[in-house]
Parts: sequence; C-alpha cells; structure tokens
Amino acid sequence: MPMIEVNGATIDYGDTGGDLPVVVLIHGWLGTWDFEFAPEIEWLRPYYRVIAPTRRGYGKSGPKPRVYSRDFYRRDAEDIAAFLDALHVKQAHIVGYSDGGEVAVLLPIIRPDLVRSVAAWGAVGYFAPDLRPILQRYFPTTWVSETIRNLHGPEYIDAMVLGWVNAMKAIIDSGGNVSLDEAHTIACPLLLMLGREDQLNPERLGRQLVERIPQGRLVMFDGGHPVHREQTAAFRKTVWEHLQSAKG
Repeated sequence: MPMIEVNGATIDYGDTGGDLPVVVLIHGWLGTWDFEFAPEIEWLRPYYRVIAPTRRGYGKSGPKPRVYSRDFYRRDAEDIAAFLDALHVKQAHIVGYSDGGEVAVLLPIIRPDLVRSVAAWGAVGYFAPDLRPILQRYFPTTWVSETIRNLHGPEYIDAMVLGWVNAMKAIIDSGGNVSLDEAHTIACPLLLMLGREDQLNPERLGRQLVERIPQGRLVMFDGGHPVHREQTAAFRKTVWEHLQSAKG
C-alpha cells in the first residue's frame, strides 16, 4: 500500500482512485484504515473515491511508538489536512469513528476549505469528569486481543494504551474540550451518530455538540459504541442520505 510523509509522520493509506467525489474515512483508537473500514470501503467505492489513512503511529504508519499529547486530536486533524493537500484533494466528505470522529469534527474548524460535510460517530467533542473511572479500566492491557497487538506491534501496546489514557485524563483535567468550544464555527453539514448504550459518548453530550453547529444533526441508534457494526443497515442508510444531501 502507498505511504505519504506529512508533518514528520509516515502515513499508510488506501485509495480507491478515480474521478469521483471524495470520501475520507478516519479510523478509531487502535484501528487502521483496512482493519477498521474494509466493509465500508467496498460499500462506497462504486460511488465515491474512498481515501482512508492510518493515523500516525498506528499500524504501518509512523513514527513509532505512537505518542499522545494533550492536543493529539488536533495534531491528527492537522496530519489529515496535510495528507489531503499532498494528494491534491480540494474538498471531501469526512467520515470518522470514535477517535477518528473527534478528528473529523475538528477538520472543518481548522481547514473549512477542505470539508464538504462531516459524518462522525462515537464522538462528542468533549470529555466529562465522569469518564475518568471508565478510562481506568483500559489499563492494564489484558483485554487487548492478539490481533490488535499484532496490528500495531506487541511491544508498543502497553505504551499506546497508557499514553492514550493519560492524555484523555489531561484533556478532562484541563476542561474537557476537544472541539466543543469552536463547534459554532463549523459551517458545513455535520451528522453525529451515537449508540444509546455508548458509555463513552452519552446522548446529552452529543446534543450539546450539535446544538452549537448551524447544520448539525444527531441520530441515535440502539446499541453501543460501534454503531456501524451493530446497526449496519440503519447506519449505512443514514450516512448515505447525509452524503447525498451534502453533494453541494
């Protein structure tokens, strides 16, 4: 698969090519472009040029080990913007899951010229203090599967998980903002999707985010965090209608 150097990072990515409207898929925590989104790429490729990067430090992307700073979501959004510039993409629909959803919501804030629309799920732009006890459950890393360990390198998993947990705590301790404070500046259509049982991203925080976005919309699904897996048909119908309405 191709690689691109941007902002000191080496980005592994998939690209279906062609002269179609562009959809960019941004994976979540401990994912990669192909591990996370292979079914979605096959679904969308007849209608869109689908570009899916693996964020810095995950999978085959570098540098290793993945480092999580207080502002790692914004850094990743800046990486995606530079990545699209390097591919000469002028504008795209941005579609992101979980941590990738947080990055997706930031993109129209930092580079509105690049973004035609956003569809995000498992993200709310803000982390509340009551998330701290949930974060503690992620370390030690006994829950991480062998498949995930091998995706990123078994020698890196403990540092990746602990780094993410500590960065999330730092975000909470500094007020919890990821994109919420700047959400009012988002001018493009934004679809936010959440599972009713998602402990990380409750409905009240999703509503708080979309209420600040002029063209923001929240759709709730039965199930938890990975609504694209638990409610695939309803999820795809909702995303498809969003993409079609945001053609411009």
